[in-house]
Amino acid sequence: MGQYSIKELEKLSGIKAHTIRIWEKRYNIVEPQRTQTNIRLYSDEDLRKIINVSLLNTHGIKISHIASLTDAELNEKVMSLSQSASQTGIHIDRLVTCMLELDEQKFEDELSALEQKFGFEKTMLNIVYGFLEKIGVLWQTGSITPAHEHFISNLIRQRLIVEIAKLPIPSMATLRAILFLPENELHEIGLLFYHYLARKCGFKTYYLGQSVPHEDLKKIYDTHRPHLLITSFISSPEPQQLNEYLKQLSTDFPQSKILASGLLLRKTSFHNPSNIKVFESAVELKEHLLSMR
Repeated sequence: MGQYSIKELEKLSGIKAHTIRIWEKRYNIVEPQRTQTNIRLYSDEDLRKIINVSLLNTHGIKISHIASLTDAELNEKVMSLSQSASQTGIHIDRLVTCMLELDEQKFEDELSALEQKFGFEKTMLNIVYGFLEKIGVLWQTGSITPAHEHFISNLIRQRLIVEIAKLPIPSMATLRAILFLPENELHEIGLLFYHYLARKCGFKTYYLGQSVPHEDLKKIYDTHRPHLLITSFISSPEPQQLNEYLKQLSTDFPQSKILASGLLLRKTSFHNPSNIKVFESAVELKEHLLSMR
């Protein structure tokens, strides 16, 4: 059972600590435990309730009315809202709740319902990708444990592999792309989705996956001479080594376009070599892929 400070609750729910205190004091929305030094500690159930209350309040239901609902009525209204509304934030927050509960069946049911409503690619582009961005930030700030991230990443990974396997393998005559993560980089989910997009856009793909030594990457490159390399930087290399690594990629693969993304690129100041293009989202990557065909 989780125990969260009010600052951790703020990061996970997106609700300001000041607002949480008001909801707690005026409306008795949650009743946190307190330490001997009077520090508030919130449970998993408190977190789930705060997220649900926020969803309803954001969509025009007064907090005074929400406070009068039973837990069952609150859950029913949230379910009804998520089924009828198109806002991605609702669906992302529901997936966050599934992750915090480590509830595999609930997560699979949520994703299946979204895929039935929007289709696989739109669900990934518009909802799951945003969800991954959110848990990436939560992981970086220490708001969730590695266990939470691994649990949910494996479920999404399994789904992506199934969808990639459904796509036809293009002929050798088409554009070729290598997808890889640098050495010690293990955050693979984004790269798997990029693999799906590249394959669907008609690229012949060579998916190398996590933590690829540079010398091994050069060997594969020399064999297949791809038109494109796609990679991502979340936690590796170290920020002070990023410029050197980007320069090495540019120098060793001068004939290929290199598309790169990731939290590390957004957080770190770096020099961008001419044949490396940084993209901010999977939607932007898809636009690049389509423009190369």
